[in-house]
Amino acid sequence: MKKLLVFLFLCITRAVFAQNSATDYIEQYKDLAIKEMREHGVPASIVLGVAMHESGNGTSKIARVLNNHFGMKGLNYNQEIRSQYKSYDSAATSYADFSMMLKSRKRFSPLFDTCSIYDYKAWALGMQRGRYASNKAWASRVVAIIKKYNLYEYDNRPADYVEPTYELFPKSVKLKQQVSYHRIKKGDTLSALAKKYGTRAEKIRHQNHLKTDYLRIGQKIKI
Repeated sequence: MKKLLVFLFLCITRAVFAQNSATDYIEQYKDLAIKEMREHGVPASIVLGVAMHESGNGTSKIARVLNNHFGMKGLNYNQEIRSQYKSYDSAATSYADFSMMLKSRKRFSPLFDTCSIYDYKAWALGMQRGRYASNKAWASRVVAIIKKYNLYEYDNRPADYVEPTYELFPKSVKLKQQVSYHRIKKGDTLSALAKKYGTRAEKIRHQNHLKTDYLRIGQKIKI
């Protein structure tokens, strides 16, 4: 019985520590994530979720010694640790490099045009398909972190944003979007819909083969 109690105590202690380290990490780095979202268009939830997953909430050796929060590989100028992972002068530099990597590499850059800024699930899956990580459960784990800590609250979503319904299967990493249409009501405009769904008016126009910005009440359009 004594051994069981000790075991339970250790489990509870570890869970509390993990929770505290996660919340501490969010509080420390949320402003950096929001900054990257505003400057480069990567959802803050994705920035934070990936950083928390890859760095163990900032506790990993490469995060502590190399300031590498995203598992980025490359040149390491730090003499304290011999590693294939890149070293940075600061966490802020690591965050900025993450955003620039997504924008500059062909397998990730399409995410900025095809994914809503508010749709963290699509971003996570897109990064998975772009081979950001080899583990097929990577996207679902990042999404789980975002949901657990409500990181989507930092994405500056409109109050009336409608979150798409997805089925995310870790093993096959398939994403099925079940909500993809909007029925036009009085007052709807392309720019307003683009803001509501986190996309661009030009994209909505192209998807629906619209020659003008005119929308008809009752019209069903693809988002």
